[in-house]
Amino acid sequence: MVMTVMAKKVSLDKIRNIGIIAHIDAGKTTTTERILFFTGKIYKIGEVDEGTATMDWMIQEQERGITITAASTTCLWRDHQINIIDTPGHVDFTVEVERSLKVLDGAIVIFCGVGGVEPQSETVWRQADKYHVPRIAYVNKMDRVGADFFATIEQMHKRLGAHAAAVTLPVFDKNGDFFGIIDLISEKLIVYSEVDGVLISNTPIPEEYLKQAKDYQEKLIESLVDLDEDLFNAVAHGEKIDGLKIKQVIRKNVLANKFVPVFCGSSIKNKGPQLLLEGICDYLPSPLDMPAIKGINPNTGEFEERIPQEKAPLCALCFKVMTDPYVGRLNYIRVYSGRLSSGNSVYNSSKRISEKVTKLVYMHANKQHIVDEISCGEIAAAVGLKETMTGDTLCDKHSPIILEEIKFPEPVLMMSIEPKTKIDQERLGYSLKKLEEEDPSFKVTYNQETGQTIIAGMGQLHLSILIDRMLREFNVEAKVGIPQVAYKETITKKVHSTGKFIQQTGGRGQYGHVVIEMHPLEKGMGIKFENRLKGGSIPREFIPAVKEGIMDASKSGILASYPVTDILVNLVDGSYHEVDSSELAFKMAASIAFNEGLKKGNCILLEPIMDIEIVVPEEYMGTVIGDFNARRGKVVSLGQRGNVKYIRGNIPLAETFEYATTLRSLTQGRASYIMEPSFYQEVPKDIYNKVISGQR
Repeated sequence: MVMTVMAKKVSLDKIRNIGIIAHIDAGKTTTTERILFFTGKIYKIGEVDEGTATMDWMIQEQERGITITAASTTCLWRDHQINIIDTPGHVDFTVEVERSLKVLDGAIVIFCGVGGVEPQSETVWRQADKYHVPRIAYVNKMDRVGADFFATIEQMHKRLGAHAAAVTLPVFDKNGDFFGIIDLISEKLIVYSEVDGVLISNTPIPEEYLKQAKDYQEKLIESLVDLDEDLFNAVAHGEKIDGLKIKQVIRKNVLANKFVPVFCGSSIKNKGPQLLLEGICDYLPSPLDMPAIKGINPNTGEFEERIPQEKAPLCALCFKVMTDPYVGRLNYIRVYSGRLSSGNSVYNSSKRISEKVTKLVYMHANKQHIVDEISCGEIAAAVGLKETMTGDTLCDKHSPIILEEIKFPEPVLMMSIEPKTKIDQERLGYSLKKLEEEDPSFKVTYNQETGQTIIAGMGQLHLSILIDRMLREFNVEAKVGIPQVAYKETITKKVHSTGKFIQQTGGRGQYGHVVIEMHPLEKGMGIKFENRLKGGSIPREFIPAVKEGIMDASKSGILASYPVTDILVNLVDGSYHEVDSSELAFKMAASIAFNEGLKKGNCILLEPIMDIEIVVPEEYMGTVIGDFNARRGKVVSLGQRGNVKYIRGNIPLAETFEYATTLRSLTQGRASYIMEPSFYQEVPKDIYNKVISGQR
């Protein structure tokens, strides 16, 4: 659906680009829904459980009650423009969190008041740390039995290393029901209607809650005193600290990533998101508060910066691609400097091509609001960019810059797929290409030996959603194989190898000769290529072909044709022929050298290891641990959360198929688990033999 609107422009200091991130089922989409309602963006609150949430617009999201793709929207509060990206919580869709955090200025991290800091909470926190994203925290579900606001803050200190303190407190009545919130800065008790979130009362803190409020206000100030010298001096001299001063100090240290203010509420009961909106405006950064974006000038190779000004040269990053049934491809972009108008050409510096923007739109979930132009600090989508992909930089052709690319996790699970009929053959190829363009963690390869098309993703749920989308969106009927582990291969010692590709066919021949060094790298580093040539033994124009040959060769190893990883390849020598040398010849020579190096390098097979947390009633603890150990699992820690125990550890992905069924059987359906990819390690010898022989 497309709607044309005139967007109200606000000053840059009033823009907030924020993401909502959390563990699955912490209440991200429910909180976003309330924010949209309270800001007047929507007029009826949708519910995740009913499949009516605005931001969960995909039919798969509505059926399963989970967020699958990051959805963006824009709303206004207190004359601030808040651009929101609601991200998935399930680990299979962590790529959506990764690319969203890359372009956001701030984040709200939501915690479940009952579950506290859960495994995926730690993952998204680390992702926010990686991109230095300032954040505020919101402890949700305070209406639930067993919710503990203060225990959650304590877990934030211990598990996340967060310098966090409460800025609001939950208030409970005599029956233990959550009914209000104390604002420690304004020193008011605030009560909202459960029906529509309308403010019922805003009064001074009643006597029975005053002592607790004063205690936590002191803790808040103590947390800030450590971070701010002026506040320290004011407290030391006995000066009265007013709310405005506290807010200024909080904002300053949130922007510096030194402090996390913690809010509380129950989004389902319409209590809390209102104060969270205030916190977004008061504490999270505008584009002006962020450091200038840095990149490399492709012409000079030098680092350059772009400051957030409309008059500066255009600099924008494409962070997401989606296929829309009405307009075709949508490229989601964040503009860091300058402005972009519809109908104009834009330079893709990553691919060194110019493309024309036919239309610009603000997104509201899957609805589009057409605008004439977007400027620095804004997030929008562009129509008409045929070659631009996720991670590409868009800029002014006369002031080119390439921003740092987004790094995505490698797939850990794969399966074969084939069309059911000849009619589906062409559709299958088209749909796989479109889905691969949209999702950088989804890979499609063709196995020459078996003639099979192989799809790889982050987990069984990830792949099942994509297969479901093929059927519904692209009308493709397909047969899929049994899920297989995505093993990898690597070398264990440094080697030298040589590759020569020489052909004489009567006319012009082919000549390419390279010498490379291959070094084992640390886990998770992938394939790195460096040109260490001295002199002109290989002309510069052939170096990209050498790199391309190595990257192509790394897609299939020598043990069982699994991708190769964690190797540094140094190009150290070679030779060329003035007439017969070509890019093809050097690409082939590099491929030959790489495969030769694998044969010399004592190749080993690697398997993906998962971080896992199992939540289990105490009476089943021994049984579950026994089964876990039998699956080659390694227990890292044990703990208690409420009235249940939890087990944290590592387990090979190959041992987790059908684990959900086994765990339910062992515990009468009372245990649950969540896991995420962690690292790759060498496969034990007995498992190695089974994998190589095709038994696993």
